[in-house]
Amino acid sequence: MNDLTPTIRSLSHVTDWVFDLDNTLYPRSCNLFAQIDINITNYVMALTKLEFDAARSLQKGYYRDFGTTLNGLMAQHKVDPDHFLDSVHAIDYSPVDPHPDLVAAIAALPGRKFILTNGDVGHARAVLARLGGAALFEHVHDIRAMSYVPKPHRQAYEGFFALHDIDPSLAVMFDDLEKNLLVPHDMGMATVQVVAGADFVHEQVEAWELGRAAGDHVHHITDDLAKFLRERP
Repeated sequence: MNDLTPTIRSLSHVTDWVFDLDNTLYPRSCNLFAQIDINITNYVMALTKLEFDAARSLQKGYYRDFGTTLNGLMAQHKVDPDHFLDSVHAIDYSPVDPHPDLVAAIAALPGRKFILTNGDVGHARAVLARLGGAALFEHVHDIRAMSYVPKPHRQAYEGFFALHDIDPSLAVMFDDLEKNLLVPHDMGMATVQVVAGADFVHEQVEAWELGRAAGDHVHHITDDLAKFLRERP
């Protein structure tokens, strides 16, 4: 399935293509982020001495309310962000398969390509190496470049735009979380939500994380990014 939203908005004006990383450039079904998710739970357990279920609830609450669990942990527990990032990204990247069709589709886009991620550069480079797209993007703007203020906070986007002299009216944002598309829409970007297939089920994922939005801030929805980019409106 390609474009799942009834409203078609042209992307022919776009000169800057901005992609989230996790569950956007690789399919949620490979469960790579599930490894990070469990590492975060273990980190919260070690930090707070809570049992699994209570730590899990705290983790998801911070993720929902602060944009990332890290942002919540920094605000509430004074966690060292580098220690956190190094700990939770100690994962096996082999579930990410090479995706030559996606790499070719991104390479063919007219203009600059960026990654804007709440993860870190090392994690992004590991994912891109697995996909076969190590040289695809002009820059990876990560959580450190955001001064640890993550999407969906406006500051995360404004700093990115300023650094690269991006005109939001000539740019598009791809993200798996509809909440991360609110500010891009408000600032004038086109927006695309990349969602899991309708049959995706995983016990680690909260229902709100898989939500498909129908609000005005989501211009397109797709569960096949490579096809969407090839057939872009």
